[in-house]
Amino acid sequence: MATQVKPRVELNDLLKKAFNVGASDVHLRVKAPPIFRIAGKLVKTDLPPLEQSDIMEYVKQILPLEKKKQLPYIKDIDLAYSLPGVCRFRVNIFRQRGTFAIVMRAIPVRVPKIDELNLPPILKEIALYQRGLVLVTGTTGSGKSTTLAAMLEELNEKDSRIVITIEDPIEYLHRDKKCLFYQREIGDDAESFFAALRAALREDPDVILVGEMRDVETVRTALDAAETGHMVYSTLHTLDAKETINRIISFFPLHEQQAIRFQLASVLKATISQRLIPRADGKGRVPAVEVMIVTEAIKERIMNPELTDEIPEFIERGKEVYGSQTFDQSLYDLWRKGLITREDALKYASRPDDLRLKMEGIVSSGEEHF
Repeated sequence: MATQVKPRVELNDLLKKAFNVGASDVHLRVKAPPIFRIAGKLVKTDLPPLEQSDIMEYVKQILPLEKKKQLPYIKDIDLAYSLPGVCRFRVNIFRQRGTFAIVMRAIPVRVPKIDELNLPPILKEIALYQRGLVLVTGTTGSGKSTTLAAMLEELNEKDSRIVITIEDPIEYLHRDKKCLFYQREIGDDAESFFAALRAALREDPDVILVGEMRDVETVRTALDAAETGHMVYSTLHTLDAKETINRIISFFPLHEQQAIRFQLASVLKATISQRLIPRADGKGRVPAVEVMIVTEAIKERIMNPELTDEIPEFIERGKEVYGSQTFDQSLYDLWRKGLITREDALKYASRPDDLRLKMEGIVSSGEEHF
């Protein structure tokens, strides 16, 4: 009796299925069925467990020709993979327990709009800033790249600028509208973020997007670029504005940190920190967003480390005047609009007791600006 051959799953068919069910991530590993992340939750598919031969075929299909020659030496690699007319994927291929595993993050072909993402309207204004530094922060998978893409799309529709993006890998593909885009990918187009950023300063940019600030040289060059009149956007894996400032300062040795505080205070225009919260209707997630607009009061608290802890209080106070907001203010607004449940609002709040009082219509004396 002939042995039944397990059915093969074509990679593109698998990715189409993931796209159709709204998966944000696809996990592929040996001896496990493909697993999708949908609305933040892991969902096992009803497909058969993958064999090592399946994974190797996927790896060979994803890798560009020049990378295939390096296959025996690859430990981990970042790249992009396109499903023509459907979706792009940010891919990480890595070895674990002697075999390859693959994680693929879905990136829609169409660049989303700020309103479609339920992001605060103030981001439309921030997108049109002429010069300075804007940082979008959050944990991995919190939507930083999507927020930045939406802001660049807003700029693309409203103003004429030269935009250079430096990414690892390139995620959203921007089409020229009013802006002229140059998109560079680490590995294929540039050696490193630092090298590409340094070169960008000689490429007549108005706006530079640095996919991530990973080292002191990149941070220093980004600060210098913002100081010399460029608009610089970048990301950090930090949870809020206060942590973002402390993280930037910590890149530098102690003897430089006070000077960096003054430089950061002079060039930083805003920080946008976000977390994704389950929607009340169960249809995906919605961003809760802290927005810090750098006012004179905030500048003073960046320059003086003894006052940095006061930053959240001044963000809270600036909601009506400047458009800034804390996470808890964002959660309250999302709850009032019916986008998230009361339970999730309190679960993700920085100060759940104060938020609960606000929800009940009780405002404590210290919360008049909440």
